[in-house]
Amino acid sequence: MSRFLVDRDGETRVRLSEGMELTKTQSVLAVVGLVVLFAVPDITRLTGLSFQAIHRGILFGLAAVGLNLLLRHTELVSFGHAAFFGVGAYGAAVLASHFEVSSGLLLLLGGVLAATTIAVLIGYFVSGYLDIYFALLTLAFNQVLYAFVLQSGYFNYSDGLSVRPDGLNPPTLFGLQWTSTGYDLILYYFTVVVLVGSLLVMWKLVNSPFGRALDAIGQDRTRARFVGIPVEKYVWIAFVISGIYGGLAGGLFALLQLHVSPDPTLYAFVSGEILFMAILGGFGTLVGPVVGGVVLVYLLIQAPFYVEYYNAVTGLVLIGVVLFLPEGILGSVPKIGTGLARRRRDPGLLRDDIAAIGSSIRRGVTRAVTTVRIIVFGVN
Repeated sequence: MSRFLVDRDGETRVRLSEGMELTKTQSVLAVVGLVVLFAVPDITRLTGLSFQAIHRGILFGLAAVGLNLLLRHTELVSFGHAAFFGVGAYGAAVLASHFEVSSGLLLLLGGVLAATTIAVLIGYFVSGYLDIYFALLTLAFNQVLYAFVLQSGYFNYSDGLSVRPDGLNPPTLFGLQWTSTGYDLILYYFTVVVLVGSLLVMWKLVNSPFGRALDAIGQDRTRARFVGIPVEKYVWIAFVISGIYGGLAGGLFALLQLHVSPDPTLYAFVSGEILFMAILGGFGTLVGPVVGGVVLVYLLIQAPFYVEYYNAVTGLVLIGVVLFLPEGILGSVPKIGTGLARRRRDPGLLRDDIAAIGSSIRRGVTRAVTTVRIIVFGVN
């Protein structure tokens, strides 16, 4: 079967497998993205960017890819995704600390299995709920897990657990004990391979009949049920898959940090950050959550101003994204490019845009002044 197709618009597509086709532009971008990912260690060394921050951002982005399955296709918002990220991290840490398992791959597998188990249990209870009830239930389960770990001596309370099996050296990777620098580098390349594989699996999944059924459920549950789709079962499966991605990211996070504690992994605020990453990068895209993860984590670690005023700046950025880039960074790029091309051909469109922006600003200022008058003076 030919790997190259030409659609009705004359655009060449590359077929990877049945149901998985890329346009020529998408193929080029995918190759460029792969090259950049594998070149990150060299890029950071030459530019002074933080290799550790980018690595952590990719891991949180991987968790956001799992959350994006619920957000984009079933239109369910989970405020408890940190539960799977944290359980994945703690699953690896428990094996290293209490059972002295030295293989990094076995630690990762243990974390994923632990997160999968929790996702199956929580998903059983929440899959039949909608909207705010689903969101609040996921948040509640998240906080129950957080409180349990925080107050448990087995998990060493708020101090957490080490992921160094012998108390000194990091776990082995591929049967070898690496130096500190070599360990970080090998783990990064392994993370990239896992990320690419996870994205391909997710892409195949959302373009399968199961993915289309999830879209139908997100659009109208009653109609989906009427045409024979087992709604609760499919939402449950999607929830478990989402949890597996979170657990995979959490297990890799444990291998990277070599220490796991409740606040950076299980706290509900982490769930909000993962959700924000998906929105920031573009929850209507496959790779957008990864971009959002790298951007947000890098700012958090590297920008002193951002760290000092984290909550305020994050809130302002979220407001800006919702108002001006509702489809996120990657989701807005094609529209921005098309819009700029149209405005180069017709300068009148640019003048209309400027006038519309000015009008919106005036309306916003008027509403703000009116609100302040009502709050302060009690008059309109």
